[in-house]
Amino acid sequence: MFFRWDWLRPQLTAPIVPTLGPVHPDALTVGLFEDTLRAAETGEFLPYDKDRRWGGEKDEKILREDVVHQPEHTLIPTLTRRGHGSVKVFAYGLRDTVVDEAAELAAKLAARHDTVNARVVRPLAPETTRPRGTRIQLKDFTTAPCPAPDGPVRSVTDWPTAVQETFAPFAEAMATDGLAFLHTQMQAGRCGPVLTTAVEDRIVGAIGPMDVCPDAIGRPQLMPQYFAVLPEARGQGLGRVLWRAAMHWGQSHGAAYQLLQTEVDGPSDRLCQAEGLTSLGFAHTALA
Repeated sequence: MFFRWDWLRPQLTAPIVPTLGPVHPDALTVGLFEDTLRAAETGEFLPYDKDRRWGGEKDEKILREDVVHQPEHTLIPTLTRRGHGSVKVFAYGLRDTVVDEAAELAAKLAARHDTVNARVVRPLAPETTRPRGTRIQLKDFTTAPCPAPDGPVRSVTDWPTAVQETFAPFAEAMATDGLAFLHTQMQAGRCGPVLTTAVEDRIVGAIGPMDVCPDAIGRPQLMPQYFAVLPEARGQGLGRVLWRAAMHWGQSHGAAYQLLQTEVDGPSDRLCQAEGLTSLGFAHTALA
């Protein structure tokens, strides 16, 4: 075993695992970290990796030989070749000096692997004051019912053909939110249904894909979705209706929970906070 849990566990201020992202606190074990090291050697997806839905090979991998694992801090670098390449160093440790050490390692590895970007990812505890970055939020489906909302929400394929045809231009307009990528996966038949809302026979919002998969300990998890509403259609409560429809779908299809990442103080963050989700901590990403 590479990682010592008695060293690593006290450093985990938020449940984030390199290459996997946020995980449920109950599933946060040393085995997860060990699994990511093995996956780096094979290039294959772990059975519970959320990116497995898209097929192909795992793009991001841990640079095992460059991991720094010590009693008071752990630095875990990852490499992706997507685009112009990127190195990220996940900095686990309670002292602020861990960020400087991680930045130095990220810059060195970016130069070695000839990548454009070098970043440091630091998990932060839920009680962090004035947090930046993304908030990790938990929706627990076992505590209360999630009723279907009133509103114009349907799966894309349940709309009349003329309305369905408006999804492509909507997805292109919201490409920066991942909707163009989602559209390509939908066309390839690689994902579950996508819930949408329409105004005057034009799709203006979407959340999806809707998929439930087992996590590392076998609990059914509603997988992360892409979520966007056209700017000109905001302020009408459509985002809330879409989100509640997604939560209803997840609960009715047997999911025990969902993990979400939202930009701190952004519209989705405020929505999730208003809906009573539990904050599990934060992830702050900065250039090295």
